[in-house]
Amino acid sequence: MSRKAIKLVAIALILNFQFSIINSLQAQGILGGHVTGNIQFDGQISRRDSVIGSDNVPEKLLSNARADILYTNGNFSAGLRYEAYLNPLLGFNSQYTGQGIANYFVSYKTQTFAVTAGHFYEQFGNGMTLRAYEDRFLGIDNAIRGLNVTYRPWNGVTLKGLVGQQRYYWDTRGLVRGLDAEISLNDIVSNWNESKTRLTLGGSFVSKYEGDETILSDISGYKLNLPLNVGAASVRMDLAHGGFGLQAEYARKGQDPSIMNNYIYKNGEALWLSASYSQKGLSANIQAKRVDNMGFKSVRSVSGEMLYINYTPSITKQHTYAFLSMYPYATQSTGEMGLQCDFIYKFKKESLFGGKYGTDIHLNASLITGLDTTVIGGKGTDGYTSSFFGTGDTYYGDISLEVAKKLSNKVKCTATYGYMIFNPIVEGHEGDIHHNHILVGDVTWKINRKNVIRFEAEWMASDSKYDAAIDDKRAGDWIMGLVEYNFTSNWFVSFSDQYAYNDGIGNYYNISIGYTKGATRLQVGYGKQREGIICIGGVCRQVPASNGLTFSLTTSF
Repeated sequence: MSRKAIKLVAIALILNFQFSIINSLQAQGILGGHVTGNIQFDGQISRRDSVIGSDNVPEKLLSNARADILYTNGNFSAGLRYEAYLNPLLGFNSQYTGQGIANYFVSYKTQTFAVTAGHFYEQFGNGMTLRAYEDRFLGIDNAIRGLNVTYRPWNGVTLKGLVGQQRYYWDTRGLVRGLDAEISLNDIVSNWNESKTRLTLGGSFVSKYEGDETILSDISGYKLNLPLNVGAASVRMDLAHGGFGLQAEYARKGQDPSIMNNYIYKNGEALWLSASYSQKGLSANIQAKRVDNMGFKSVRSVSGEMLYINYTPSITKQHTYAFLSMYPYATQSTGEMGLQCDFIYKFKKESLFGGKYGTDIHLNASLITGLDTTVIGGKGTDGYTSSFFGTGDTYYGDISLEVAKKLSNKVKCTATYGYMIFNPIVEGHEGDIHHNHILVGDVTWKINRKNVIRFEAEWMASDSKYDAAIDDKRAGDWIMGLVEYNFTSNWFVSFSDQYAYNDGIGNYYNISIGYTKGATRLQVGYGKQREGIICIGGVCRQVPASNGLTFSLTTSF
């Protein structure tokens, strides 16, 4: 038996052993409580492909695995997560290599009081001062290990306090402290209880502590005087009346020289605004933001995606179709301005444009630019000044129109047009701004209760051309086709192919088959993955090219 086969058998035995333990715990009902959880295993086998830039994988088999176990008993709960990266899938940082208990906690909650000790996730407001969260698909986990307390002394008043260190792969780094308060005026002011207007106010303060280190200034012989404690504060508002809504948050950060801003001392600030209106069949939303030097990490010398204390909300649409998401936008915490408008309308049934089943349209547009800045110095100075309302270079822009219509009880189709401009500078590259036109057609045919087939076709015309020196394999004009067939309610199979037919390089096919039974899902795929960036909510990571087999097993209990 080959080593690869032995390893797969070993993994299967481990998973079977874990299932046995879980079933035993459920049967026993430990101390009268309840045990739940989930297990996920992802594997990858990739081989060399010089055309797409896929390298040999020395280990042959790469795998990410995790098991989350949660025990609850009344107001008490406790949990742990076991993780194994042996070795990590392509695109995940090699520092994840290893296995062990990566997350554990105990918690006690009542209607007025909650306390968690161990690892926890938390967010204040929109996250501009603090957001501890996990995204397993991006390989990001900045959980805080420490103490988190929530207290509700009166109806409508919520107070939070926390202290701890952030997860850094298999270690913890930094020291983070935070306070947050939120007040619902309608709940605490008796005359406002029945008001159609609702107002909630909030505020937070977060600080980090980090010891001194030697960082030399641009002036020879001088060492930077680094702040050991850095604070960030924010205020927020949520106002609603009928179908109208208005949300706003403003955050400000003290002097925080770090590798992200080239160790300058300029204060940071961020403003986020959102106005919305909704009624039956109609919704509209407009968002705006301005971010200036707002990157906030618990360790000043760490680059990359780890150890972020805060989060800057993305105001670009999170596209799901392949070509519309080929050039995703990564939020620029060092400085950006943005505007997004979103409009959804449903034409009524039996109307001129609605027809027999009605018609849905979704129009979205966004524009992100840099700041209008003037450089005044380098490392050890304020770095630059910026005009609050001035704009700099265009970073990203897109507009998309999606029309969805049900043609019959069994057939539904969606047509989408998108236009996108993308500046490579946001990914740290040079080059001209790309202009892309994208068309998407999507048809779903429900053959019967258990059998559904979906067809998808995409086309993208771009003024970008493949340049070996830059090696951006997204360049050029592309076409794509996909067929997905779901049958017997349990099985599905799909085949897709993306082909750069002009001024580009690569032919990326993929076939996958999956089986679902209850809470368990198994999927196996074979094909090619293009090198590029994947983003979720404005947070991104680089994914290398791959050519080979992928498989995934998930289950919950």
